[in-house]
Amino acid sequence: MELYISNEINIDLSEFEKIYQDLFSKTLKTLNKGDRYIVSVTFVNKDLIHEINLTYRNVDKETDVISFAFLDDVNETKINSNYPIDLGEIYICYDVAKENATKYGNSINRELSFLFVHGLLHLFGYDHQKEEDEKIMFGLQDKILGD
Repeated sequence: MELYISNEINIDLSEFEKIYQDLFSKTLKTLNKGDRYIVSVTFVNKDLIHEINLTYRNVDKETDVISFAFLDDVNETKINSNYPIDLGEIYICYDVAKENATKYGNSINRELSFLFVHGLLHLFGYDHQKEEDEKIMFGLQDKILGD
């Protein structure tokens, strides 16, 4: 299990290296996955998340988290299990997370943890477009986060 964290904002978020490592490990155990996965997380500002959202999703606004799964069209069982698998990238906007924390009555730590797990589940192919899929994904989030 490898987790790479980049910080593109001027806020010390180094405490999230351990938090995200623990959540990554717990997610892998919850999903019954091995530990051969690689994930990159980048903390960004509103301008950058807006640009990413517009460029790649054609949505002209900020958002809290965007995930880019590298395995969308690949059958994971065909990948050689002897090598690490790069799942993809997660971009988290700290400013939107902070606004959401206030809006939903959460701490910023809880909100940033939620966004990481949410993005990570997307990298594993979970979605919430349909009601039945949302129940599965949100149930997993609650289990991983201990809610």
